[in-house]
Amino acid sequence: MDRYVTGAMIRKLREGKGLTQEALAERIFVSGKAVSKWETGQGFPDISLLEPLAGALGVSVIELLSGEDIRNRNRCANMLRGRFYVCPVCGNVIGATGEALVGCCGITLPPLEAERPDAAHDLRVEVVEDEYYVTVDHPMTKDHCISFLAAASDHGVQLVKLYPEGNAEARFKIDGVRRLYGYCNRHGLFGK
Repeated sequence: MDRYVTGAMIRKLREGKGLTQEALAERIFVSGKAVSKWETGQGFPDISLLEPLAGALGVSVIELLSGEDIRNRNRCANMLRGRFYVCPVCGNVIGATGEALVGCCGITLPPLEAERPDAAHDLRVEVVEDEYYVTVDHPMTKDHCISFLAAASDHGVQLVKLYPEGNAEARFKIDGVRRLYGYCNRHGLFGK
């Protein structure tokens, strides 16, 4: 049916704004016939029109492309499906409860995929009272270090940012922890 923007979504948003097809067409400098074709699935807006169309309808381009109203909707999330994103320019660490479109320093960041730890990236875990004490025997220089350690639980992520010349260690509350992660600035994300 529709390829990248649904006609039903355009119509729903247009009617929600109280606009006629002609009024919408005037706002984005196209004909009313073009809007009619989009809404009936007989044509599609040119990609150069997506931003003006979204603006005229009062939504983001992402919402327009999704084909559904995504504003102010909270969906349940499984913290074990969470993703980490690391900016290669500034080192910013961003966690999300699922896959997302994340950018930093003008770069779109791909989600990190956790590898199984090798001997150089082995997470050692000790139980100390109600916490996991996690260490990694790894160089901590400016060129090669563990940037963060994290623990994913049923109800959130605990993250400890690490710095060169420090120790690769962290403490995490045991409560509900299901997975532990580390991130090496040369070799990427690893977990157990």
